[in-house]
Amino acid sequence: MMDNKDLEAEIHPLKNEDKKSQENPGNLPRNEDNLKSKPVPSRLSRCRTVAFFLSLFTCLFVVFVLSFIIPCPDRPSSQGTWKLDYNNAGFSTPCAFVVAVSGANGSVLWERPVAQDVALVKCAMPQTLDSDEVSSACIVVGRAGSFVAVSFFTGETLWSHPSSFSGNVSILSPLLQVPDIDGDGDGTPDLLILAQEGQEVSGALYSGSTGYQIGHRGSLGVDGDGVALLHVTRTGAQYILLPCASALCGFSVKSLYERITGRDGHFKEDPYWENMLNHSVHRRLLHRLGAVRYLMNIPGKAGQDLLLVTSEACVLLDGQDLEPRWTLGEVQVLRKPILGHYKPDTLAVVIENGTSIDRQILLLDLSTGSILWSQPLPSLPGGPPSTSLMTADHRSAFFFWGLHDLVSTNEMDPPDVQHSLYMFHPTLPGILLELANVSANIVAFDAVLLEPSRHAAYVLLTGPASSDVPGLVSVTKHKVQDLVPGSRVIHLGEGSSDSDQAIRDRFSRLRYRSEM
Repeated sequence: MMDNKDLEAEIHPLKNEDKKSQENPGNLPRNEDNLKSKPVPSRLSRCRTVAFFLSLFTCLFVVFVLSFIIPCPDRPSSQGTWKLDYNNAGFSTPCAFVVAVSGANGSVLWERPVAQDVALVKCAMPQTLDSDEVSSACIVVGRAGSFVAVSFFTGETLWSHPSSFSGNVSILSPLLQVPDIDGDGDGTPDLLILAQEGQEVSGALYSGSTGYQIGHRGSLGVDGDGVALLHVTRTGAQYILLPCASALCGFSVKSLYERITGRDGHFKEDPYWENMLNHSVHRRLLHRLGAVRYLMNIPGKAGQDLLLVTSEACVLLDGQDLEPRWTLGEVQVLRKPILGHYKPDTLAVVIENGTSIDRQILLLDLSTGSILWSQPLPSLPGGPPSTSLMTADHRSAFFFWGLHDLVSTNEMDPPDVQHSLYMFHPTLPGILLELANVSANIVAFDAVLLEPSRHAAYVLLTGPASSDVPGLVSVTKHKVQDLVPGSRVIHLGEGSSDSDQAIRDRFSRLRYRSEM
């Protein structure tokens, strides 16, 4: 056991040392003697200290004053809603215009005519503020032979050339991009345009930097009749895929390049695919598919897979051996499928099955094809497409257009029918949120992320029902979060016991993120 003195020394060691010092004033440590004998700081040291603090004060004062004298550059105010109208406009006028509009407030950044009778348009959004103009441009292909690149930032012409396609050919969509092959070394993707004349499909390559044609037009030797797709196999070989009759045709970019230039390129060919093509008629990869309606590249674990939608089924194909991973049969897909995330970080695909009035929304697990969620949602023929935005919880918010009050058009006069925009999130599977009602003819629609992590909005293009008749054309932006408080909560069945206001609050708290 410690006595009281030892215990006191352990608890208050410094106090104990002070006590010892007082008891033995003659035995001070040498360091303490040195401190007591340290000389007073010199005048030079004091001057240096004063000069340092005076300089620091001066710098802070200058920064403080300049922050009020020199104003910060004006930042455009962000408006939750804006509308831009074009009176007496149309979608089939002799001259087409490209307009860049600020997502913040709807102000026109630039506007210019580009071509007559536009066939294809492809705009590359700038990924960063320092993106170069060539990689951030709008490419416009006119049916009359014009071929123009317009700067995304300024609207100025980067290059303009006549194309090699005459007026009697049908230009196929979309405008495809291939790796830089023209030898300029700038890394800008080059452009591949496919056209159909009679039953024959031909292709032409153009430099993405200058617009000049690379070689001459070359035939693919296929009779494609649908939308083309550029697919990359597991070996890194690039193939152009085209629906042809009731089959899927393919042609390697390497073969096309060699055919139109007469020289070898640095492209690859896949031995497995070449073996399939060499043993088929008219370069067919798959036979007896039915009418191919849509063809999509899907991110897979080892590379790209293929989602094939025919008149009879929806099939996910392995991107290398083209073997089916799963098949959803007896479907009538109304529109091109879209991708999203029903479970965190797990891709799902949205299928609109039906003929508009009897349409059903199906969310399928992309890895298995199993149905995760389904909901009848009638719509009008030619209605707007669905879309999705990823949320901060690594799921997606889905946006669907349907009929107001989910009623049949048999009971209503079509001109009086309203389109309604519905929002769905997987965390509330028994709820649809009706955000807006639109009676105008909807030409185009998309949900966008204008400010990462917080500002989700939808942009709507409305105009005359007939493209040949001029009328009011409007571009409208609505911030999603501003529409939620006034939205209508639709309960799809027995589900959440929360109040409607609590459900709106949950949707209001959603935050969004980029998928990049």
